[in-house]
Amino acid sequence: MSVFSDDRLVVAISSRALFNFEEENRIFEGGDAQAYMTLQLQRLEQPARPGIAFSLIQKLLAFNDTTAQRVEVVILSRNDPVSGMRIFRSGNANRIKLERGVFTQGRSPFRYLKPLRAHLFLSANADDVREALAAGFPAARVITESVQAGDNYPNEVRIAFDGDAVLFSDEAERVYQSEGLDAFQQHESSKALQPLPDGPFKPLLAALHRLQAAGTPAMKIRTALVTARSAPAHERAIRTLMQWNIHVDEAMFLGGLPKGEFLREFEPDFFFDDQTRHVAHAAQHVPSGHVAGGITNEG
Repeated sequence: MSVFSDDRLVVAISSRALFNFEEENRIFEGGDAQAYMTLQLQRLEQPARPGIAFSLIQKLLAFNDTTAQRVEVVILSRNDPVSGMRIFRSGNANRIKLERGVFTQGRSPFRYLKPLRAHLFLSANADDVREALAAGFPAARVITESVQAGDNYPNEVRIAFDGDAVLFSDEAERVYQSEGLDAFQQHESSKALQPLPDGPFKPLLAALHRLQAAGTPAMKIRTALVTARSAPAHERAIRTLMQWNIHVDEAMFLGGLPKGEFLREFEPDFFFDDQTRHVAHAAQHVPSGHVAGGITNEG
């Protein structure tokens, strides 16, 4: 087993984000932890079905080959160690290579993100995601009701990001929330040449950019910026990405149009957004996650 290298993409993920444990989770949330553990043990030989983030993880792991291990996936879970056995077995049955796992038996696991050197944390637990974001890690609550990823692009990891409060800071969003659209457009036009501050998911986008550069014939990465911005506020977003020396393959400046239908056409393996209404609509079409940061999630 190797140690983490500086250029390896590390994804920490909860069991419910990776596998479909919704039936088991209903028992756990009902307050009977012992019954939950017993059921998981009874189903030890029964592999769990893929969950909402399964396609994303499966494709990212395809960047590994005999010459290099470019991606590491670690289970970071509130499960107990006994239930952890089923998670590892489910990974093996689904050809998902899992070597490391941290199981905290009901306690928040986010504090282990730092020693894991994680670039992304995906969880179905809203509190864990908020704590991870507050600690400076890209994190999203997986919407377990989302539709599964499509299978039209087996050789591409396709990821879509919202802009403000996700890739970028919520600086501009705060102007919009407090002063309205006209003030927002004027603010962004006047600052078009000034890059936006980094958002929580900028490190993940940078890590994906490095992963793409490392390359493998088996898998590519295609990214999209899907934002409610419209002209003239588009320019600052584009120039910010240029200043970062990171490009996205597609950019959609939708001016407030619902994002779901556009995402359905892009067919991402995962979509990240900070606004619950956008995430709820997107989840009807694609695997989606809520980034619980920025002004729209305060209070």
